[in-house]
Amino acid sequence: MLVISATAAIWFLPLVLVVCLWVCFTDMKYMRILNKAVIVLFAIFVVIGPFVLPMEVYAWRYVQMLAVLVAGIALNAGGAVGAGDAKFAAAAAPFIHLGDLRFVMALFAATLLAAFASHRLVRATSLRKLAPDWKSWQSGSRFPMGLALAGTLGLYLLLGALYGATPG
Repeated sequence: MLVISATAAIWFLPLVLVVCLWVCFTDMKYMRILNKAVIVLFAIFVVIGPFVLPMEVYAWRYVQMLAVLVAGIALNAGGAVGAGDAKFAAAAAPFIHLGDLRFVMALFAATLLAAFASHRLVRATSLRKLAPDWKSWQSGSRFPMGLALAGTLGLYLLLGALYGATPG
């Protein structure tokens, strides 16, 4: 059982999943996570959050976002992650219940391995001809991290909807 409220996850999931798919697509095609996608993700939390989270919890999630943003800026300055990755991670942070942090880190590790292996496998085969103009195929050692970041958030909310805490 996850700590995230199943109700919150159910309300967030449909809209967040659309943004996650958008991020996966744009990062694979252009090797960029668009600012528009990050803003939409943040707006989903701003609009839906007050209705599905207690106000104190809702307010503290902004602190989580700020902490992840500061860490992301530092990692970006050091060349460890792209700016879009850092911004997406910050916008995704409020959706994560702190009680699920260990689970989310393990989920991210598994999703990252699966995304990397899948991307490299498709890139090395004729399957890449299905989308021949995608920049990620010619990116050398660079990897579209949005695939793993968005995949993790989408999977977390899906699992939260299925196995999250229920009132009562």
